[in-house]
Amino acid sequence: MKSSLKLALGLASAIATSTSVSNAAHAEDLTLCWAAWDPANALVELSKDFTKETGIGMKFEFVPWTNYADRFLNELNSHGKLCDLIIGDSQWIGGAAENGHYVKLNDFFDKEKISMDDFVPATVVGYSEWPKNTPNYWALPAMGDVVGWTYRKDWFSKPELQKEFKEKYGWDLGPPATFDQLKQIAEFFQKRQIDGKTVYGASIYTERGSEGITMGAMDVLYSYGFQYENPKKPYEMEGFVNSADSVKGLEFYKALYDCCTPPGASNSYMGEGVDAFKSGQVAMHMNFAFTWPGLQKDENVGGDKIGYFVNPKGPGGAQFAQLGGQGISVVSYSDKQESALKYIKWFANKDVQAKWWSLGGYSCLNSVVKDPKFPSSQPYAQAFLDSMAIVKDFWAEPSYAPLLQASQKRFHDYVVAGQGSAKDALDGLVKDWTQVFQDDGKM
Repeated sequence: MKSSLKLALGLASAIATSTSVSNAAHAEDLTLCWAAWDPANALVELSKDFTKETGIGMKFEFVPWTNYADRFLNELNSHGKLCDLIIGDSQWIGGAAENGHYVKLNDFFDKEKISMDDFVPATVVGYSEWPKNTPNYWALPAMGDVVGWTYRKDWFSKPELQKEFKEKYGWDLGPPATFDQLKQIAEFFQKRQIDGKTVYGASIYTERGSEGITMGAMDVLYSYGFQYENPKKPYEMEGFVNSADSVKGLEFYKALYDCCTPPGASNSYMGEGVDAFKSGQVAMHMNFAFTWPGLQKDENVGGDKIGYFVNPKGPGGAQFAQLGGQGISVVSYSDKQESALKYIKWFANKDVQAKWWSLGGYSCLNSVVKDPKFPSSQPYAQAFLDSMAIVKDFWAEPSYAPLLQASQKRFHDYVVAGQGSAKDALDGLVKDWTQVFQDDGKM
């Protein structure tokens, strides 16, 4: 989930707004729409094989994350024909299905013997299904992503720091298994001098304008017991969104922000987090897994200096992580749906998916991620695999935008601005979300 982001990662290579794999345009060229970032570069390279195999040219419309949602949701809502294929955010699936923007893929999957059982279950629910947990498919899982953590492995391994930490906390300094341990580590490193430089505990999401603080806070709240609704009664949120455990989770997130973040961290999201880690400011860094390949290659903090760990457990032992990533869909307004479906079939092939992973994309195919060689294929592969096994996602309702705007305001006002209590924030969120669903006629 990365929509309307205030993002300038500095990770992606320069990427043209529109580029083409084919040398000459012809009637069957397909245009694939996505965001402009490193995985898009990998997809351009991968798609050259599709053109070689089918003769169908590929063009790409890549838009910066700051404009991604506005640009393509406007395109879909206006029934535009720019995009034949689109890799849309996971939260778009409900609106795209109910408004007829995407082609339903069930019959095509049956015909081509493409089984959703072959994909990581959480990505099928998150990227493909609407309504959720029903066998109604509107996309093929395309780019797996999840919030996890990087840490300064070289700092953690310093003997003098290991000794001091063990004496203070009674356990060995290493990747935390619980949020309590994570906070202890963050407190330990906060304003510490390392190599003559003042460093800080952790970079976490606090951004207000798009979705940042929601993605960060939910990463904690899930593991504290937060639920979006009563499992037995859809849209009943009282006592679930604002449960006592949810309140404790939000209080923890604010405590982590207050104690252990670097200066100027009041509006931080993916790009700011990457900058904080790459510049040597922080010991730990919350971010989506798509940032990991670039960090691993960084000459200053990558290689043997960086480590990865899964989002920790909450007080009761629950452990979840915020889902990111997207599925690939055929746009219903395209005049080239047959060719677009050929691309979907090709992309679902296990050899193509294996190459997708090797080029820097995050495959969701079980045959790739469950291969015995997968955990050792990249230093971050095991953390990615373990994280994808525990994901939860934000609302994918057609009205997800006002739902998201409400959580952004409530969380930021409490965590960063210090307004009211965690209980106040979550009680207010129940009211906000109730109003959205009442306006939709769902309550």
